[in-house]
Amino acid sequence: MLEEGQIFSITLEEILDNTKNAIIAVDPQGTIFYANRAVFDILKVPESNIIGESITTHFPETGLLRVFENGVAELGQQLKLNDTILLSNRTPIFVQGELVGAVAVFQDITILQNFLDNLVIEHEKTKQLQRTLEVVLNTAYDGLIVVNKQGIVTMTNQAFSSFFDQAPEDMIGKPITEIYDNPKFTDVLVTAQPVHGYIHDLNGHEIIASRVPIVQDGKIVGALGKVVFKDVNELYALTKKVDSLRSELDYYKKTVSQKNSSALELLKGKSPIMSSLIQTSLRVAKSGSTVLLRGESGTGKELFALLLHAQSSRNDGPFIKVNCAAVPENLLESEMFGYDEGAFTGARKGGKIGKFELADGGTLFLDEIGDMEMSMQAKLLRVIQEREVERLGSNKSRKVDVRLVAATNRDLEGMIRDKQFREDLYYRLNVVTLTIPPLRERIDDIEDLIKTFIKKFNLQFAQSVTGITAEAVDVLKKHRWPGNIRELENIIERAFNMVDGTEIQLKHLPNYLQILASHDKRPYMEGSLDNILKEVERDALIFALETANGNKVQAAKSLGLSRAGLYKKLIKHQLHK
Repeated sequence: MLEEGQIFSITLEEILDNTKNAIIAVDPQGTIFYANRAVFDILKVPESNIIGESITTHFPETGLLRVFENGVAELGQQLKLNDTILLSNRTPIFVQGELVGAVAVFQDITILQNFLDNLVIEHEKTKQLQRTLEVVLNTAYDGLIVVNKQGIVTMTNQAFSSFFDQAPEDMIGKPITEIYDNPKFTDVLVTAQPVHGYIHDLNGHEIIASRVPIVQDGKIVGALGKVVFKDVNELYALTKKVDSLRSELDYYKKTVSQKNSSALELLKGKSPIMSSLIQTSLRVAKSGSTVLLRGESGTGKELFALLLHAQSSRNDGPFIKVNCAAVPENLLESEMFGYDEGAFTGARKGGKIGKFELADGGTLFLDEIGDMEMSMQAKLLRVIQEREVERLGSNKSRKVDVRLVAATNRDLEGMIRDKQFREDLYYRLNVVTLTIPPLRERIDDIEDLIKTFIKKFNLQFAQSVTGITAEAVDVLKKHRWPGNIRELENIIERAFNMVDGTEIQLKHLPNYLQILASHDKRPYMEGSLDNILKEVERDALIFALETANGNKVQAAKSLGLSRAGLYKKLIKHQLHK
């Protein structure tokens, strides 16, 4: 306790050491000759003697030395040191008119600055939200208007204000009763009951509207009026459109059914081998077992997969196709199993459902299964065994009920020997195997297939082709059909683009088939053996290119030539372009 009249003897240094502001003083060379205790708190180092050290050693970005350049004080300067934001006042020290030093007083404003920064950010967010809301309101088709408890307009949009030939800003702040008589939507301020779909006269327009109370903390603070239809006739038009969409849906349902029937029509034929295969397929379809479809490219493996789905108990479920050769290896896993949001860079927001989940309750058709990489085969095997998938980036498994149908034109047994296909996966897929014959082994079916394609393309091209000449059919039957049914379909479609009457003729077929016909018309070839061989070689080159649709690599392969060898022969016969 101090006795009356007693005072402490306190030095200036003790006073400065107990202030929260940091004070540091330097001579003209930047050497520190004074620092109080708060300086060490800012530097976050134990108290030590820094007297005699350079100011830049501890405050590298200091502007204190600028004071010596012009002898003018710098007030309210910001300085960042580590994670601390400092506000600094820098003042020159004059003794008898001579500049002998400079002193800096620092105040830690980190918390204050962060608060201000957050305030600015929140202010910008609020402004952005307000701008977004204004854009949304004014781009909305529906007319919207909001009033407060007193019936004053607080918000509206262009769609509503246009009923009165005004801009939204002209209406805001006015009592609703000044804008138009009998504003029925304000009844909700009294009743607190929303009403939807009532007819109302709005400034001479018969509209369909809704009124909704705006409730905050259990109290009504305003009301929202919404113009659902600007004219009653819009509702009638919408009703008509819904009826039209229902009819369209019924049409598509019939179309799907017809597509399945069309698939069956394409697969059926006169040849005993196809009749037997169809009967087997119809039996297998009911079982739900995994099926492996084998056959050359273009034989109709996807049609068989559709048939198996359409004739199964899963025909109301989805039919999902994955072409294993068309999807890059690094994308196939996410395509098959899906992924969660953030699973990898570029992942879609919200994630993506994989093909297995999409096919749940239906059929998953894995086309070109022989082109799947070994690493992916292992993952597919696990899903088949466990009947559950795990999305990329997720640790949660999802059960799936999927019927698998796989297809390939590859020699899987040879690939197993070459360690290119997993034997365990092969046995999982090879529960029931259906081998589809190439078209050259079912020549008797060509005429029926042509009729089916003519029917299809008559609808597609809105034409009335009645048939095909016997001469053209004869040439088609003599063709070796490397592209099978797909090639035949393409030939008939091409003919539809060329035909100028009601009948497909030989001249409407591709050049390589016309060449085949011209050879058949010649009982022998005239000239020397060398000329005959040259003519045959030229025709063979044209035939190979036509068959391969101009793909020189494929044409060279079919002729047993290297690419360079093919080019030499094309130049020789002046067929190069």
